[in-house]
Amino acid sequence: MHDTRTIAVMEDIHGENDRLAEQVNHTLTHKRVFVVNEMGAPGIGKTTALIHLIDRITRFSPCVIEGDIESDLDTQTLTGLGVPARQVNTFGACHLDAPLVADAVLGFDFGAVRGGRDGVILFIENVGNLVCPAEFSIGEHIKMLVCSVTEGSDKPYKYPLAFEKADLVLLNKVDLAPYLDFDEAFFMKGLRALNPGAPVIRCSSKTGEGFGEAASVLESMAATAFLDGGLAGDPA
Repeated sequence: MHDTRTIAVMEDIHGENDRLAEQVNHTLTHKRVFVVNEMGAPGIGKTTALIHLIDRITRFSPCVIEGDIESDLDTQTLTGLGVPARQVNTFGACHLDAPLVADAVLGFDFGAVRGGRDGVILFIENVGNLVCPAEFSIGEHIKMLVCSVTEGSDKPYKYPLAFEKADLVLLNKVDLAPYLDFDEAFFMKGLRALNPGAPVIRCSSKTGEGFGEAASVLESMAATAFLDGGLAGDPA
């Protein structure tokens, strides 16, 4: 009986979250805002990856929602670089959810962010965690998983949901691979067993390797999302 009640409550929580996430996605799509849910463990370079990507995006205007349990250090870094960014703190929760994101997007004037470009790419940096962020939709168009050779090659086997749900995978810190026992073939075998189709791009936050390719992939995904949504031109 206890298990039945627990399952029912969790289904209700996910159901309400997903309904709001769908509303957020619909609203932002019609504003020509492409939403990227950036996931990854603590310390693998999520914010630095965003800085590299933003430097290389040309067709769309970037902005960021930073999710953390505490502090606004990454938001300060981004705004100091001239990137429109807002902070969301969960104060203990290990992931962002649709209600938190819905409140945060109200703070953006996406028309001003967009300027004269094709649209906006809104990066939402989720809380550092390889479990819960993959479970909750937050209104994103895609999930982008940032992982690192420093984490070890077994992560797809230990944290399968994040790898299964990723639409784009950035394998970061590849400049350190010669100094580590990272088995890339084993890593890719585990990833491809879960996710045969997602692009996997080798990147280095130190050298900038791979981020130009990743930015191009993101821009292509954004353009496709707008076309699929019937938004080839400006929104009405």
